[in-house]
Amino acid sequence: MFKRTVAALSLAVMGATGSAGWAQSLEPWGSSDYWDVMIDPTLGNGCLIQSAFSDGSVVRVGLDRRSGTGYVTAFNEAWGDIEEGAIYPISFDLDGEGFEGEARGMYLEGVPGADIIFDNVDFFMSIAERQTMTLYHDGAEVMSIDLTGTMAGLAAVLECQDEQG
Repeated sequence: MFKRTVAALSLAVMGATGSAGWAQSLEPWGSSDYWDVMIDPTLGNGCLIQSAFSDGSVVRVGLDRRSGTGYVTAFNEAWGDIEEGAIYPISFDLDGEGFEGEARGMYLEGVPGADIIFDNVDFFMSIAERQTMTLYHDGAEVMSIDLTGTMAGLAAVLECQDEQG
């Protein structure tokens, strides 16, 4: 299986001012298929898609205009052992193609999550073109989500981003 590095490089950019403050600041922009399209003023008016899944996960895929990076962030109350700010090695499977990276542990309104930063446009498009994304930590599956509608959702993110100037 071909592996690519997703993004350790940009983790320091997020640091203490990372995506943890998102909940109160998101502004609705629209929706696309299974995703809500939103604007995050704390990330330079970066646009994102967000959806809740049957396993209890809330997933966001978006753009941080401050750092010029993209991100996948997931939260799930079942992930109680996450340490705020800790870096975790992770791997993704997108319809059989493997990617490796790092996630920063975080909490949003008391719910544990993981923030994965990437600066590779190909990875952003890989998410859009796939049907299933599975996240692993230490070889164990953490989350598997259906990416139905993600291509349309991320196209809406780009349209939203164009409107932000």
